[in-house]
Amino acid sequence: MTLNEVTISRAILEEQHRALIDHLEMDAAVIGGGPSGLACAALLGGRGVRCALIEKKLSIGGGMWGGGMMFPRIVVQEEARRLLDRFNIAYKEFEEGYYVAKSVEAVSKLTAAACDAGVEFFNLTSVEDVMVRGDGRVGGLVINWTPVDMAGLHVDPLTMACTYTVDATGHDAMIARMVERKGGELRVKGESFMWAERAESQILAHTKEVFPGLFVTGMAANAVAGECRMGPIFGGMLLSGERAAELVAERLGR
Repeated sequence: MTLNEVTISRAILEEQHRALIDHLEMDAAVIGGGPSGLACAALLGGRGVRCALIEKKLSIGGGMWGGGMMFPRIVVQEEARRLLDRFNIAYKEFEEGYYVAKSVEAVSKLTAAACDAGVEFFNLTSVEDVMVRGDGRVGGLVINWTPVDMAGLHVDPLTMACTYTVDATGHDAMIARMVERKGGELRVKGESFMWAERAESQILAHTKEVFPGLFVTGMAANAVAGECRMGPIFGGMLLSGERAAELVAERLGR
């Protein structure tokens, strides 16, 4: 066959524009493509929830790619081992209750699972504000291209409506902080020091709706609550993503 450059460009533009238009209204938006966001989005999609994952960076995976200090291995405890099995992530037992997996495989399989579940990805897309109208709940997102934000260009954003928003933006808890800055009744305490046992054991309690229409998961949940950080053990991230998906799906009747 003879290739036509314009046809290639048209294919990309038409398909991505269609995806964007189709998700200007959706059930759930997950902000942040780290482990908790990926798990949450994949499990929501698996329940038939119309869901998109918005990631400000070029790549998906958050802090999981680098493992611990650029050693591409992660640790998952016994409580979350079933989620490694759920996403077909290979692992080895290091000591009783401690399982080691390859960070690259973990990110890749979580991402593939979300794609297989019908989740649409919008990378290089930043959320610069949220929509809160007369009902007093987060009902949508104000988005722009990340390069526009990085360059400091004055370019007006677009908006996407979503019934529920999941803040999976990690340590910064960016969406929750936007609500706090704009005067919403939400206080982001900020994450505390390193204490893996406490951080992992408390994260499910912190994974919840913190403002009408806004749920937090992963390190964003711990940051809002003022809870500790845990380093390169990722069981809590996966379990928190699962819990957020259950809560949102329950609200949607799925």
